[in-house]
Amino acid sequence: MKAIITVIGKDTIGILAKVSETCAKYDVNIIEVTQSVLQDMFAMIMLVDIEKSIVGFDKLKENLNEVGDKTGTKIHIMHEDIFNSMHKI
Repeated sequence: MKAIITVIGKDTIGILAKVSETCAKYDVNIIEVTQSVLQDMFAMIMLVDIEKSIVGFDKLKENLNEVGDKTGTKIHIMHEDIFNSMHKI
């Protein structure tokens, strides 16, 4: 099962590293990542595989929210099927 992680906030050093570290800690595989810095704003989208995660979706979401609090960013995760359903015409 895949999920989409989005990260938005003021650019600071280590945002990508901290989100990636959290994914690795819980056996979440990062499949693709794209990021941009627009003036001083950081934006990132990650496609991740949560099939082998050692924690449930809600616990992963909680831990990513903690990373967001520490980095001053807003981190959101949703299942890929929900993401795809939301973006169909």
